[in-house]
Amino acid sequence: MPSYQVKTGQQTYSAVVERGVLSRLESFVPSSAGQVFVTSTRDVWELHGKRVEAGMNGRPFHVLFFDGGEDKKRFSSVEKLAEEMVRAGGDRSSVVMAFGGGILTDVSGFLAAIFMRGVPVIQIPTTLLAQVDAAVGGKTGVNLVAGKNLIGSFHQPLSVLIDPEVLRTLPEREYRAGLFEVVKHGVIASPELFHLMANRPADVLAQEPGAVDWIINESVRIKAEVVSADEKENGLRRILNFGHTIGHTLEAETSYSRFLHGEAVAFGMNAATHLASMAGLLNDVDRDAILRAVSLYGPIPPLAGISAECLVARTNSDKKTIHGKVHFVLPDRIGHVQILSGIDPATVQRAVEAALA
Repeated sequence: MPSYQVKTGQQTYSAVVERGVLSRLESFVPSSAGQVFVTSTRDVWELHGKRVEAGMNGRPFHVLFFDGGEDKKRFSSVEKLAEEMVRAGGDRSSVVMAFGGGILTDVSGFLAAIFMRGVPVIQIPTTLLAQVDAAVGGKTGVNLVAGKNLIGSFHQPLSVLIDPEVLRTLPEREYRAGLFEVVKHGVIASPELFHLMANRPADVLAQEPGAVDWIINESVRIKAEVVSADEKENGLRRILNFGHTIGHTLEAETSYSRFLHGEAVAFGMNAATHLASMAGLLNDVDRDAILRAVSLYGPIPPLAGISAECLVARTNSDKKTIHGKVHFVLPDRIGHVQILSGIDPATVQRAVEAALA
């Protein structure tokens, strides 16, 4: 049972990667907890709800259904869930168990962070993207029209429980979207992970257990180490945003309706890779290797009608913009990145145009 410790100022907790961990969910709920609220979407619950019921071993819980989708990742959804918690008897002793994908884990974590000024949350991610990224690290939040995740809180979970078995029911597009985040982890911190993704796409896409378990474990290890060193993104944690600066603008520009988050990050990684090359940070061999690795897990939905100029303009609203300066995470070699600001917008636009081509 691989388990990775996340040590933060708030608390220390484990991210457990184990096939079948759903069978013992009840053991992760504190004995002192009051009402348990399981948040999920109806499609996920239909597929795996009985496994949660069995894993709770007779302990009562109340299911809260979230409608799902980036367009529902708003304050109004959190308010609706909180009202239902109150009606069901929720109080300061309650625990939230988030059972779903990355949007659900973000919303549920934010709900837990603000309900009664904060109750515990257990994250149980059911998509690859959530398992390797969203559910680990305590980032929670909702979207504004102006941009993604602009309202939120850092609220570390009691634990993160990752069961790779649930990925078998994941739609192929959702699975591929998560693989882009795995490629990201390889580019920023693990040449070994990057080379597996670059050299064994058939095994990864076929969900060969040895390959899938290893890439999840390696991604969680990286995320746990980075978050432990920098909980609130004051330094090192910013490397996890590789591909996200432009990726978030792509999501906002298309009203969160055309691209899955991982697909937008894939586009953002392509743009950042071109930008790193144009800035003289990245050699041509590594540039081409990164672009090829991203392409192996596509396709990215059509980019027709999207303006590079509009995407670059939107970067000023990104939450990674500080004192009016847009910060970009750029690779200087496979396994290592730099964070740069003050890059000429014309150069950024050329990089985005290259990614759109």
